[in-house]
Amino acid sequence: MISLNQKETSLLQDLKKHEDLCIKKYSGYAAQASDPQLKQLFTTLGQQEQQHLSSINQILAGQLPATGGQQGGQQAQQAQAFPPIQPGSASPQTDAVMCEDLLSTEKYVSTTYNTAIFEFRDPGVRQVLNHIQKEEQEHGLGLYSYMASHGMYQA
Repeated sequence: MISLNQKETSLLQDLKKHEDLCIKKYSGYAAQASDPQLKQLFTTLGQQEQQHLSSINQILAGQLPATGGQQGGQQAQQAQAFPPIQPGSASPQTDAVMCEDLLSTEKYVSTTYNTAIFEFRDPGVRQVLNHIQKEEQEHGLGLYSYMASHGMYQA
């Protein structure tokens, strides 16, 4: 059983809100994307964010989640997607805006995990948070790679 102090609990509550927002964005944007490849990317990353939320909920419940692959049959909370910007109006331009928004979100969330990692006493929790942060960085790489290959990222 993991014992959390007030600061650790507060940090986890913040991370939980961030993960919930990521799930909503990925789900809503997957429904809006005009490119089937982008729809699939958003769907896959959204599913991984669901796993992150499940891990955070497990830690808050005093349990240490596994860090390899699927989260042992744990059910993540379902989040409602953002409503479409304008139904039926998806375009490559809209896809680019959604990618930019999600890349910025991933940068912010990764930074938030970095701060939290330094604040936790339990080495097991630190390891789980480090694993999630690494996956958030990989999400950013996936988004960047898609954007760069579709002329959406100007370096």
